[in-house]
Amino acid sequence: MTTLSVPARSGAAFRRLVWLMPACYLPHIVEEFASGFPHWVVATLGGAMTERGFLVNNAGFMALLLGLTAWASFRPSRLSAFLLLSWASGNLFWNFVFHLSTTALYDSWSPGLATAVLLYYPVSLLVGRVALREGVLRPGSFAAAVAIGAGLMLFVLWAGLLHFRI
Repeated sequence: MTTLSVPARSGAAFRRLVWLMPACYLPHIVEEFASGFPHWVVATLGGAMTERGFLVNNAGFMALLLGLTAWASFRPSRLSAFLLLSWASGNLFWNFVFHLSTTALYDSWSPGLATAVLLYYPVSLLVGRVALREGVLRPGSFAAAVAIGAGLMLFVLWAGLLHFRI
């Protein structure tokens, strides 16, 4: 067994629970779209986002999330778990932080806040806790995945919403 492999007996709950992440991603995107997130980005953040761009980006993000989830679930390894949690922390946990922060900062409801609070935050905590409890990732690797997720979220905000403005 290499250092990247996960023992077959460990991680069983993790491999099941990771499917909650794409399951809560879809209602979040529906909430954002139905609540006018692209318009909110333009009006509140001064960014540029079209409805088409929103849908195309989120379809790509969902495809990547589904692929990483399937890999971590069906071919478990420390690498697959690390990459999944890096991507998912950016798209779920740090997305929750984004919606909560922008709602408070701009005193304006951030479309997507409800599902971020009700789904993203608790699912992120649950999956993270189980990953650590089952030894799927060591604490340092988990912290690195969450930090990479923060970087991914910042890049998405900077590139996607603000079009590389500083």
